[in-house]
Formats: sequence, C-alpha cells, structure tokens
Amino acid sequence: MNTEEILNLLKNSSKKTPVKVYLQGKINQIPFSENCIVLKAENGGIIIGDWEELKDTIHSHPFLIEKLFIESDRRNSTIGLLELFHQDARIEPGAIIREGVTLEKNTVIMMGAIINIGATIGEETLIDMNAVIGGRANIGKKCHVGAGVVIKGVISSPHAQPVQIEDEVIIGPNAVIMEGIHIGRGAVIVAGSIVTRNVVAGEIFSS
Repeated sequence: MNTEEILNLLKNSSKKTPVKVYLQGKINQIPFSENCIVLKAENGGIIIGDWEELKDTIHSHPFLIEKLFIESDRRNSTIGLLELFHQDARIEPGAIIREGVTLEKNTVIMMGAIINIGATIGEETLIDMNAVIGGRANIGKKCHVGAGVVIKGVISSPHAQPVQIEDEVIIGPNAVIMEGIHIGRGAVIVAGSIVTRNVVAGEIFSS
C-alpha cells in the first residue's frame, strides 16, 4: 500500500476494542450478538468480540453472571494485528506487528519490536528487541536492525518518502533513521547514530 491508501484505510476504518470475556454463570440465557464468538462450557464460557457490542449485554444481565473477567490489549484501534500463524518467520513474544506488514521468509522479530502498517522486512533480516519500524519502511534481505533502533515512518508525514534499506545492512543499537533516507547495500550504521542523509553502499556511518 502507498501512503495515501494507508491514510484512507485509517480514516475509513471503524474503531475497535476487541475483548475476551471469561464468564461464569448462565451463559445460555444471555443474548450475545451474532458478531461475537461464544465458547460455552458447563457453567459459563468465553466470549470474544468488540466491547461496544458486548458491554450493554453484559451490564444488563447482572443476575445471570456470577463472575466476570475482561481481557483487552487495545482501545479504539483502527488497524488490527498481522495474522501470524501462516508467517514463515520467527516471531518472539511481545512483538507488535500491524496488519499490512510484509514479512519475507525466515525473518526474525525479537521481543518488544514494533512494526507499523505497510512496512516490508526482507528475507533472513533480524529486527532486534524494542526496535520500531515505521510505516512503509522497506528493509532488504539479511539485514540486522539493532535493539532500540527507530526507523521513521511516513504515516504521520504523508508527503515524505519512506525509508529504503538495501540488503546486508547493519544498523547498530539505538540508531535513528529519518524518513526519506536511502541506505545502500552492506552499509553499517554505528550505534546511536542519527541518520539524516543518504548512506552509500558499504559506507560506515557515524554521527
């Protein structure tokens, strides 16, 4: 997707607060919306759906509910998370990967990494812990993006060009790559650097 398509998607998407409700009580007597997934057990069950569709139903049937626990990880979110089951990648706990992200074969996404909509991660590239990959960033094959790196996206700067990182680039921990930057093949970005200009192939960049 280009930036305009992403912005239109964000503008036109309805806000969602997905929840998982663990309920003990007379679940068969509670008229949950057909949009919800209801997994019934002997004396309760699990209901999965949007909070805006569930809250009135739950609040209006207190005498049918003995115990209740509600689990949620977002509020009024416009973009969901990438479906992970069919990704040919290694994805560790705590990574947040939005819909519209492309993960090529054998990518590795470590704990706490965040990858925003429209980004592409090339084959065998490692995104290390707590790195932030902004919208529409394009990272090539066999790169290493170090822990705490920030690669600026273009969702909040729609007139900027996305970051382009070619194959076999190493970006040291806590470096920042500004929007519109092109980094050539095999370049090395020294830890903590702030990259505000293009970096040619094979260059060792430090700031």
